[in-house]
Amino acid sequence: MHSKSAALRLYVESALAGRMASPFCPPPSEPPRTVPAGIPVLDAVTGGLPRGGLTEIYGPSFSGKTSFLQSALATRTASSEVCALIDAHDSFDPAGAESAGVALRRLLWIRCKTLDHAFRSVDVLLHGGGFGMVAMDLSDAPARLVRQIPLNIWFRLRRTVENTSTILLVLSQESNAKTCASLVLRLEKEAAAWSLEERSLPSPALHTPACLLDGWASTGEVIRSRARPKNLHFLSHPAILESKDLVRFDLRMKEARSLFSEKERITDPG
Repeated sequence: MHSKSAALRLYVESALAGRMASPFCPPPSEPPRTVPAGIPVLDAVTGGLPRGGLTEIYGPSFSGKTSFLQSALATRTASSEVCALIDAHDSFDPAGAESAGVALRRLLWIRCKTLDHAFRSVDVLLHGGGFGMVAMDLSDAPARLVRQIPLNIWFRLRRTVENTSTILLVLSQESNAKTCASLVLRLEKEAAAWSLEERSLPSPALHTPACLLDGWASTGEVIRSRARPKNLHFLSHPAILESKDLVRFDLRMKEARSLFSEKERITDPG
């Protein structure tokens, strides 16, 4: 059996001589072209968002996924690129995105009600081409339903976007694309900061004032990267504390302070 395989290999190499140097040795793959997402500390550890590849950002609620999405959209639209957002559960806030720097005139927003609608939409957009980035937000979709998406769907999306200059960004609660993704980033919330945390309490005669979320600290971990290969780690593993692929960063709610004056925060609502 081995002799037949060796003879067949020799025959193929002889037939392709002069046209292909090593038909059984694939050429070395080049690292994907990347662009910044707009959060310097994450860009430094990930190398940026890969063009022609699928990027998966996952984590629980309030882990920073929406802020990452807004930052990436703001960076791409500021570079005069047209982007598309497939909003799987109609949860996108255009006012908040605009205050974060997203140029809405360069953003196509598709509001979906079901996962089937979302995946059909992203398939049509990728085949149509012309977008600098296509983002699909599955953060508010039930994790059990996203988990049921067949793996061949993710492979098809990866094959559709490769050899193009489009960035395919997927946000979800869990990692589902697996090896189909060129970059997988896990986010987790560490601590939250509130607007009245460092201020003296108002008069006891007034109702307890409501606090505004002023910002929070998040942790980002590179799970998979074609641009920067690494060993797999988890946030709960002791060795990860010294890993250069784990970063902590702060996210601020700049628009929150502009919505309410200091007087409105402490006025007796009664």
